[in-house]
Amino acid sequence: MTENHDKLFATRRATTTGFRFDENVVRVFPDMISRSVPGYELVVPMIGMLARRYVQAGSNIYDLGCSLGAASLAIAMSVKEKNIKIIGLDNSAAMVERCQQVVAETHLPVPVEVRLQDLQDAEIENASVVVLNFTLQFVDRGYRKDLIERIASGMRPGGALIISEKICFEDAQVQSDQTDWYYDFKRTQGYSDMEIAQKRDALEDVLQPDTEHRHMERLEQAGLRNPRRWFQCFSFASYIAFR
Repeated sequence: MTENHDKLFATRRATTTGFRFDENVVRVFPDMISRSVPGYELVVPMIGMLARRYVQAGSNIYDLGCSLGAASLAIAMSVKEKNIKIIGLDNSAAMVERCQQVVAETHLPVPVEVRLQDLQDAEIENASVVVLNFTLQFVDRGYRKDLIERIASGMRPGGALIISEKICFEDAQVQSDQTDWYYDFKRTQGYSDMEIAQKRDALEDVLQPDTEHRHMERLEQAGLRNPRRWFQCFSFASYIAFR
């Protein structure tokens, strides 16, 4: 896939509309996410590694909010168990169309099915691994508890749920420091202060982060065991919990 450079917010706008995963974002998404999420290019292959450890033969693996399928592809190239299926779901038609093309163009050792579907309508069945890779933060807060509970109820005993998220912090000074460090990171990736500000405004009320405590609490309430953080870089973290 040819990678286009992310310049979506490089031109000053009179107003900044809510961020959408449309054709314009799809066109630059690989560049956008690698330059916007510190540690992303490590997290994705590590999800594949974790999936390889916890996948069970004859089960399903779900990539919820799969976007262009980075986690699905990493998992497909890592797992060794037999008779498994990877199911990627996303509610962006533009993302799903391109992801289906990527999957079709890539020789994969296990089947990957990509579906256009809202996570609120998703049925999780016979799952040994479920991934929410920077997805839950875009789900309305009122539906997050229900979603995690439905995921847990559709998982096999011993199965693993992996959640990567941008998180927020209860301590105001910690939050301020993390925000400053993150913007410094984006500047090192070539984003201007105008681009940073305009994208921040576009994501306001669209990306709604939770604290780590809230994530842990939600996982435990759903009956998932031993939730823990396995990765963090600034305000971006990834967690694992077990059925």
